[in-house]
Amino acid sequence: MSANIPRFTLQDQVAVVIGGTGELCGAIAEAFAGYGARVALVGRNQEKAANRIARITASGGAAWFENADADNKASLEALLARVVAKEGRVDILVNGAGVNSATPFLEISEEEFERIFRINVKGVFLACQVFGRYFLESKIPASIINIGSESGLVPLSRVFTYSASKAAVHNLSKNLAREWAPLGIRVNTLVPGFFPAEQNRKILQPERIERIMAHTPAGRFGEAWELGGAAVLLASSASSFISGAEIVVDGGYAAMTI
Repeated sequence: MSANIPRFTLQDQVAVVIGGTGELCGAIAEAFAGYGARVALVGRNQEKAANRIARITASGGAAWFENADADNKASLEALLARVVAKEGRVDILVNGAGVNSATPFLEISEEEFERIFRINVKGVFLACQVFGRYFLESKIPASIINIGSESGLVPLSRVFTYSASKAAVHNLSKNLAREWAPLGIRVNTLVPGFFPAEQNRKILQPERIERIMAHTPAGRFGEAWELGGAAVLLASSASSFISGAEIVVDGGYAAMTI
C-alpha cells in the first residue's frame, strides 16, 4: 500500500513570525514565503524588516511588517486582531524574539535576569496564550514553533540566564504539545546550534569560536537560511504527526563528545 504523504507546501497559509525582523527568524519568514505562506514579520523596527520584505516580494512572495511588543499581552492581542482582519486567519505562529547576555553568574543583576526571562519566556507564554486561544476557538489545525537553543538542552558556559530561559521554553513547548495535540494544534521547538546573530555576536571571541568549532563536526557556523528547511517541515502538514519534538539544527554539535 502506498502512503499518501502530505506535500511540503504552505500555500494559502498565514504565518506570524514574532522576531521576524531579526536574522534567524527573518530567514524562517523568507522560507515560509517561498513555500507559499503569507507572512507577518513582527518586531519593533520596520527598517530592520524592509530588506527582508523586499527580497520576499521580489521573489513573488507575500510579507509585511507588524509592530508589536512580544512581552505585552495587549500588544499581542492587537497583533492577532490586525492579522485576522487583513488575512482572515492565522495558521502558523513562530515565537523567536530573544535576548542574550554573557554576564558572569555572580554579577547578574535582578534587572538583567528579569529582562531576559520577560522576553525569552514570558513572551512565548503570552503569545501561546493569545494565539492558542484563537486556534482552539477557531478549530484551526495550527502549528506553533518556539525557537529554543542548544543551551536549552545542555547548559553552555557564560550564558547562564539565557540557558535557563531557553530550557523553560523547551519545557513549556512540551507541556503545550501534550495538552493541545488532541485538538489539532502542534507545538514544537526548533533548536538552532551556533548561528552568528545579533544576540550572540558580542560573546563570540576568537577563543570561544575555536572551542565551538572543535565541538562541531560540520566545522563551521550555521547560516541563517539553513533553519528554513526544518521550519517549513514543522509548519507544513508533512509533519502532521510531529508534536512535542525538539528539532536540532546544529551541524552535529549535540552528537559530539570527545
